[in-house]
Amino acid sequence: MISRSPRIPRDAIPSPNIWKHPRTYELENDAVDPDGVLAAAMDRVRPIDDALVLDVGCGTGYHLPGFAARARRVTGVEPHPALAETARARVRGLDHVRVLDGTAQDLPVPDASVEVAHARWAYFFGPGCEPGLAELARVMRRGGVAFVIDNDATRSTFGAWFRRSLPGYDPGAVERFWTAHGFHREALTTRWRFTDRSDFEAVVRIEFPAALAARIIGSHPGLTVDYAVNLWWKEY
Repeated sequence: MISRSPRIPRDAIPSPNIWKHPRTYELENDAVDPDGVLAAAMDRVRPIDDALVLDVGCGTGYHLPGFAARARRVTGVEPHPALAETARARVRGLDHVRVLDGTAQDLPVPDASVEVAHARWAYFFGPGCEPGLAELARVMRRGGVAFVIDNDATRSTFGAWFRRSLPGYDPGAVERFWTAHGFHREALTTRWRFTDRSDFEAVVRIEFPAALAARIIGSHPGLTVDYAVNLWWKEY
């Protein structure tokens, strides 16, 4: 019998960066938030110590070991089979961590089984993500908290680049969407910090259209970029 490779689910929403350039995206993960601003902000809302944690759109599992160091159990869900396999290899030997194939719109976990959910630049970008929000409502335990991390396009150097790449993006509409769905916002300033200029340039090229990436690379010296993000969170 010929074994077939797992297929990407039809309802999966492609990621233009990590799906096509997972190794370069790993460089971006290494560079993001070296000061731990996001982790500290989440801890102020709901620490993950001894919690049942769900990472939605976990990609290559970059954040899973960090969660595993503190949480009781960690589940990563990822629709892209190759990324999910990389994530499984990353957490091999951690018995309280598992990586499942699935999408945000159809989470493969039981009702009321999650105490902390985390989605970082994955699926939840505002209007259109209602099916995933319905799934969060199903899987979250009473008193649990879901975190969604996304770009703040209204400020910072990265925010200006983001607006130039998506001129039709409406930050006000996105904020109204999350507020209407009961989420709170904490505006945070993080940064990229690279150790090698070639890594910075490679990451810029997977994040922005070619012409814009070339302008960014030509006009932005150095290895750091100030980067504004929104931490959206909701208690269930």
